[in-house]
This record gives sequence, C-alpha cells and structure tokens, in this order.
Amino acid sequence: MIKKILKWAGIILLILIIALVSVPFLFKDKIKSMVTKAINEQVDATVAFEDVSLSLFKNFPMANVSVDKLSIINKAPFEGDTLVYMGNIDLTMSVKELFKGEGEPMNLESLSTKDGIINILINKDGVGNFDIALKSDEKDTPGDDSESKPFALNMQNYKIENLRFKYFDEGSKIKMVIDSLNHEGKGNFAASKLDLDTKTSAKLSLDMDNTNYMRDVVLKLDAVLGIDLENSIYTFKENKAFINQLPLEFDGSVALKGERQQIDLTFKTPTSSFKNFLGLVPEAYSGNLSSVQTEGDFTIDGKVKGLNGENSIPTFNVAIASNNASFKYPDLPKSVENIVIDTKIINETGVLNDTYVNLDKLSFRIDQDVFNAKATVRNIVDNALVNADLNGTINLANVGKAYPVQLDTPLSGILKANLSTKFDMQSVEKSEYEKMQNNGSMSLSGFTYSGEGLPNPINISQASIQFNPSRITLSEFKAKTGKSDIVVSGTLDNFYGFIFKDQTLKGNFDMNSNQLMVADFMAPESATPAAKTEGEAKTETSSSEAVKIPAFLDCTITAKANTVVYDNLNLKNVSGKMVIKDEAVALQNISTDIFGGKIGFNGNVSTKAAKPTFKMDLSLNAVDITQSFTQLDMLKSIAPIANVISGKINSTINLSGNLDSKEMTPDLNSLNGDLLGQLLNTSVNKENSKMLTALDSNLSFIDIDKLNINNLKTYLSFENGKVNIKPFNIKYQDIDVQIGGQHGFDQSINYNIAFNVPAKYLGSDVNKLISSLNGTDASKISIPVNAVVSGSFNNPKVSTDLSKAVGNLTNQLIDQQKDKLKQQGEDKVKDALNNLLGGNKKEEEKTDTSATSKENTTNTQTQQTAEDKAKDAGKELINGLFKKKDKKEE
Repeated sequence: MIKKILKWAGIILLILIIALVSVPFLFKDKIKSMVTKAINEQVDATVAFEDVSLSLFKNFPMANVSVDKLSIINKAPFEGDTLVYMGNIDLTMSVKELFKGEGEPMNLESLSTKDGIINILINKDGVGNFDIALKSDEKDTPGDDSESKPFALNMQNYKIENLRFKYFDEGSKIKMVIDSLNHEGKGNFAASKLDLDTKTSAKLSLDMDNTNYMRDVVLKLDAVLGIDLENSIYTFKENKAFINQLPLEFDGSVALKGERQQIDLTFKTPTSSFKNFLGLVPEAYSGNLSSVQTEGDFTIDGKVKGLNGENSIPTFNVAIASNNASFKYPDLPKSVENIVIDTKIINETGVLNDTYVNLDKLSFRIDQDVFNAKATVRNIVDNALVNADLNGTINLANVGKAYPVQLDTPLSGILKANLSTKFDMQSVEKSEYEKMQNNGSMSLSGFTYSGEGLPNPINISQASIQFNPSRITLSEFKAKTGKSDIVVSGTLDNFYGFIFKDQTLKGNFDMNSNQLMVADFMAPESATPAAKTEGEAKTETSSSEAVKIPAFLDCTITAKANTVVYDNLNLKNVSGKMVIKDEAVALQNISTDIFGGKIGFNGNVSTKAAKPTFKMDLSLNAVDITQSFTQLDMLKSIAPIANVISGKINSTINLSGNLDSKEMTPDLNSLNGDLLGQLLNTSVNKENSKMLTALDSNLSFIDIDKLNINNLKTYLSFENGKVNIKPFNIKYQDIDVQIGGQHGFDQSINYNIAFNVPAKYLGSDVNKLISSLNGTDASKISIPVNAVVSGSFNNPKVSTDLSKAVGNLTNQLIDQQKDKLKQQGEDKVKDALNNLLGGNKKEEEKTDTSATSKENTTNTQTQQTAEDKAKDAGKELINGLFKKKDKKEE
C-alpha cells in the first residue's frame, strides 16, 4: 500500500514538474503579445525589447513575467533620444491569471525594475520629450479602451533598483541628476486609500546656469505616505530623512491638481545639535561624528506652501542658523570656535525671480585667526545681483589640525583676505567691468602644495592679488619647486566671467627665472607593475588622455630665464613670448644660447584638431654641428650625416607637421619643410660614418678626410619621410665634386656623387702611357666618375662607373691623337707646295699632279698611323688601369 502511494505521489510530482516547465512555453507568445499591446496602445514612440519570458519557478507559487532590455526612443522633435531604458522588468501575478480569456486584464501583484535610465528633456520652446501619450483621437472609443487594457494594477509591493534619472531644461539651464536610486514600497493598491511604506536612497547633483550647487549629495528617506488615490493627495506621516548625515523630518501633504501641485510642507532638524551642520558634509570628508565634541546649536527650519505650476512656485522660507557654536575632533589638537551662521532663503511672492538668499553672517575662529563673510544674492533668474564681503585670516596649517582634511601633504601658509565685491551677472556676461565694484586684496605666504601629478611640492613664498573694477592684478608671485624658481606678475581680465559664466580667462604676465628645470613640472611616468595582466596594461594605456591646450585660456606670457634644462639640453639666456589662445600656443621671438651659438624660433602649436599640429621657423647662428645634430632628435633625423662634421653652422629651418597627441613629439613622417645651411670652420671625420668609410675605400683618387667643406652652403627639403638634397658643388684639390640625392627618416639613402677626375690621379703608369703618345699632356685630360650610394647609413652600398669612365678616356685620347697627326700632315703638304712655287707651267702641272697624289697618300698614311697609335695607346692605358699585361710582355 505504501509503495503504491509513493508510486502515485512520484507520478503526480513528475506531472507537476513537467507542467511547470511546459507552461511558460505554452503562454510565452500570449504574454509577449500582451506586453506589446500594453505599450503600443499607450505611447507614440519607438518601443523595443529584447525578450519576454515566463517562469513558474522564480516566485513560486506566483507566475513571473520578465521583460529584458526595454527601450523607448523619442520621435521628433527629440528623434533618436532615449526616453526610457530598463535593463529588466519583472511582473508577478497569480498563476490563474494566465488562463484568463482574451480581453480580460491580468492583475499584477508586484513589479520590480533593475538598471534603468529615465532621460527627461525640455527644449527651448518648453516642449518635453516625456509627452508621448497617444492622443484621444488616436485611441479606440472609451468603452473599447477600458476593455482592451491587458494589465490591471492590484499590486501589493514594488521595487526599483539602480535607476538613473536625468532632467535637463534647456530654457532655464537647470540640470538635475538622481543617480543610484533605490526605492521600494509596500501597500494595497487595490484600495483607494492606503498607507504606503517606502524606503528610498539616492545621490543628487544639481546645476543651474552652468553653476554647480550640489554634487553627489547622499539622500535617504524612510517614510509612510498616506495616499488618497481618488483625490490624488499624498500625506507625510512617519518619516525620517537624511541629507548626507543631516537628519530632517517632514510634515504636510502634496496634492495633484491636473498638471499642477498644491504643496503644504514643513521640515526641520529633529535636534538642534551642531552635529547637524557637520552632517551636511559628506561622510568621506567629515569622518565619524559620534565622538565629535560640539557646543552650541544648528537648526534648519523650512516652510513650503502654495501652487507649483507653469507660471508659479510655492512660497517658501528656509532658515539656517547657529550661534556661538564650536566643535572638536578627539584625535585633533585644535578646535573651531565662535561659529556663527545666519542664512535665509526666501520667496514671498510665488515668482521664481523674487527668490533671494541672505548670508547675513558667517564667522569662525581657529586659535587667534578669525574669518568673517557675508553676502546677498537677489533677482536670481533675470539678472542675479551679488554683494559679498570677505575679511579675515586663516592659518592653513591649523585647518588640518582642527578638521579631518584628507591630504597627502598637510596644508601650510597664511591666507589673508580683505575683499568686497558687488556685481550683476549681465555685466559679467557682457564684460562690462566698469559696472562691477570690486575692491580689496588677498595674499598667501608660506604656502606649500603637493598633489597627484606633481613631481615636487610647490612652495609659494609670497603671492599678492589686488582687486579693482576693471581687472585683477597679480602684483607678486614667488615660488620654488624642485630646483626651479619662478617670479610672476601680471593682470587677469574677465576673471568673474571665467568663474561664473565659463567664459575665456584673459591675462598678461611677465615671468622670470634664474633656473627652470622642465622635469620639475612634469608628472613622472608610472611604471606598470609586473603583476598586471595584459588586459590591465592595455586598459591603463588606453586611459591616458591626449594633451590639450585649455580652450578657456587667452593670455600672453613674456618670459626670461638664465637657465632652462630640458631633458639633456642646457639652454642659457632664454627669452621670448608665448600667446595662448584658441587651443593653440604661438611662440614669438624665442631665443636661447645653446651648443656654443644661438637658436631663435617663431611658430605655433595647436591642439584644436584631432591630431595636434605645429609650424616652426628656426634660426641657427654659429651653432656647433656635432652637438645640435646629435642631441636634437628632429635635426638628427633630417641630417644624420652631420655627426661626421666638426665645426659650426648657420642655418634657417622651416618645418611643419603633426605631433603625437600624448607625448607632443613630432611625427617625423608628417614633416614638411626645408633647411638652408652654411658650414663654418669645418672638418670631416669619416671614421664616424660607415657610408664615408665605404666611399673612401672604393675611390683611390680621393681622401675623404682632406675634403674642404668650409663655407659650404646646402639646401634640403623634406616631405613624406624623405629628405631631398639639392645638388651642391665642392672641390677636392683640383677635382670637382657634385653631390645630390635623398635619404629617409628610416635611415635609407640614395645619393649620387659626380667627380670630374684629372687623369693624373689615375696612377703613374697611366700618366706614362699618356705622355708616350707623342707628348700628350696628362694634366689636360680629365674623366667623369659617378658614384651611387644606396642601402642605409648603417649598411651602405657603393657602386661606381669607373670602367665606363676609362672607355670615355680612350675615346678622348683617340680624338686628340687624330687631330694632332692630321694637323702634322697638312703642315708638310703646305711646305712642299711652297718649295715648288716659281717653276714652269708644265713642270708646275706635273709637279702639281705629283704633289697632289703624294699629298693624298701622305694624309692617308698619316691618318692611319694616328689611329693605330691612338688605339694602341688606349689599349695600353686600359691594361695599365686594370693592371693587365700584354701577352708579348709576358
């Protein structure tokens, strides 16, 4: 009997499992159709989701419907903008809801979302991207609409995890972001009146008109809300809220009246302890408040009442107050005392522009240093009017001794301020500084700053600033860092436009330095630990940002420095001007003593485009060739052969190209430009060049070390990674040499060298053979020899056309000998004719005939003899050049 029971129980269990597994497949299409219908019948937007799934296990015994990656994309005028994205939506309902007939709505008992984004936009015309509901004429008749709803809300709870809510009003320039929003509520939504038990946490950021007012403020609210669904009234009952660590309590209600809200709320701090003030500071900066000793009070008391609509806001009055308070952290030696805070934020009319802020007093003391401030802000929407006064002294070293400031290097220095300012924002926007009333001064002395990205602390011995209506004057700034010292003075224009309106910061400065080590201002490269994986190393490399010249700067810096050390270069007597504007730096009349001479340059560097670019005109005056063309990588690439030349150079170099976006070094393959140079007091050392050594070994008639290149002028042009050398002439003794060709930044070479070589340099044997040809003068005979140098500077290849040159010499000798012998024959005929003049006619005719015949015979023989002798001489010359012996001689 027991076996039968167990058997049937097992069969039933198996059937149930099969049913639970198979049901989702049977109802999946139905659920998917209902979700699609629920969305498309309500919104005028592009809706998409990845998948809809049904599970009977996830919330057993309830059925669970999951919608993955739901997105709602706006149509015009916000076409392409994402209004809503939900990574996941879970709907929970009774299993029996799945068996309802078509047209019957399914009752949802719970809803949850995860990893969502809601993006609310309002354009300049006041149109919002959230207005996507289908208009009434686009829907079915009311009767049909009520029957076509696929889902009905009968929820008991809901939950939202990790939602990001973004709001931006283009007209008022209000931007609000609620990030990491987690919210859940429990209550019976089937009832028209219910108490909803909620828990909420989020981070709030708020910007207005490009000014940040809150950044990642932590908000928490645990509240029971009384909800009247029929009248749309929401009442605060039991609640406990926190702004960062500041506790607040709310009383009152919010009623929805169409598109407006009737608000009647009061809020206050539940206690008056001064710890409430410290609670406003994020915990990461204020530390643990439980053990902080405080005296005095701190309260926030606020009232908000009225109608919030398109043309009105509720009136409100928020008072923040503290009187003669103090606090001391138990682990720190000093305390902050005599704290007075009296601030009010008020709107009495319901018109937003009538809101005003009164900071009637803010005062505190650390040791004997007292600091006071007061300010008012009015007319905040149309044209904010600001009036503020700062007066007092702060010993920065005491700040860290009284408050737990998290700094790698403790603060030091004395800050003094005596400043009053009065201005309106329209004057700032229009740069109408004459309407701004700023007077006073600020100074900082003995200040040391050290932070990430700085290789050495910056020690400011003295900095003084004076304020007046037109500008801010930096009358003194003296600082040291590492081995560098700088002294700066100058003026700042449009400082308030930069601070309040994100406008361009304009300035004009003079800078002087005895010694400036560039490395003192450059962040050291962080070595990648060996333990890092390849993927981590790639991520770190890709995260480094390109160098950008700030777009907000428009300033001129005139600088002088006795010594500037950059990498391995020591520059003396550096002077010039830098103009920084429009994401570019213009360098004007920069000059420096270096490499035993002087270098001057003008140019500009721009980072405005995706690839940084530069253009530079350089002038080198009596600069040491070896140092400049070996220590400056760019010059080394342009003329690598210069390292074999000792002496000086005068040169002008014009070049332009791209820069590496991170290292800001020239991209050699992008260089364009030219170089015109003149060599002074120079000599050549071929041992430093494999190319010259190879050339010297292939040409016996020239000694490279004895080349005279003094006062040589050369012209180079470079483009697409190649340097073209315009042919130039030099002279070695009485040998004319012409050099031209090109080389590449990749060290490839292709040079053509033409020599006009007198035959006397071809050896004593050759000269004897030439002289034996009836006294031919070898000094009057020269031959062209061409050499081609290819390969690379490290592996050169030299080829010559010496054999062709010898052939040319042979032809030259033949022509000379023929002309000589022919002339000798003509002279002999003339002499014979002269001797026969004066005889009788017959004898003359006979003699004439005989002489003519003899002359022809003589000329023919003479010509043949000359050719034969020339050929023989040429043959002997060739044999002599290549050291071959005639068979007879053997």
